[in-house]
Amino acid sequence: MRLALEQPVRARLVTPGYPELPIRPILRYVAAEPFAVHVDFPAWLSADDSGVTWTFARSLLEEGLGAAAGIGDVRIRPWERSRTVIEFHAAHGMAAIRFSTASLRRFLQRSYAVVEPGREDLGPELDHGLMSLLDGV
Repeated sequence: MRLALEQPVRARLVTPGYPELPIRPILRYVAAEPFAVHVDFPAWLSADDSGVTWTFARSLLEEGLGAAAGIGDVRIRPWERSRTVIEFHAAHGMAAIRFSTASLRRFLQRSYAVVEPGREDLGPELDHGLMSLLDGV
């Protein structure tokens, strides 16, 4: 059984007033974090050349492939017929990345082979955390 998935994808950084910039982020899914997906961006895109990883709900990705989704730091929406835009909002600005919808769907389907939807389990760590939080209640 696979415990992790990594899928490099082609994407474009969309910036108003500038030409689109081709980039190669890596989409990641890890069984130990069954509700999350990660997008790792190349180091040269970050202000300090250390790279940037954004993490958000796998369910948000699924929802955003069909209709606009998200109200927080990550927002996803279809763009034209075969593209999807993911917006990453931070205190210092916003980055809009345009992906092939087919690539995102393929990644999502492959993540279901790692952990099926509805079968996510956080295991004993969640139980321990809840017991600590609710101790004596």
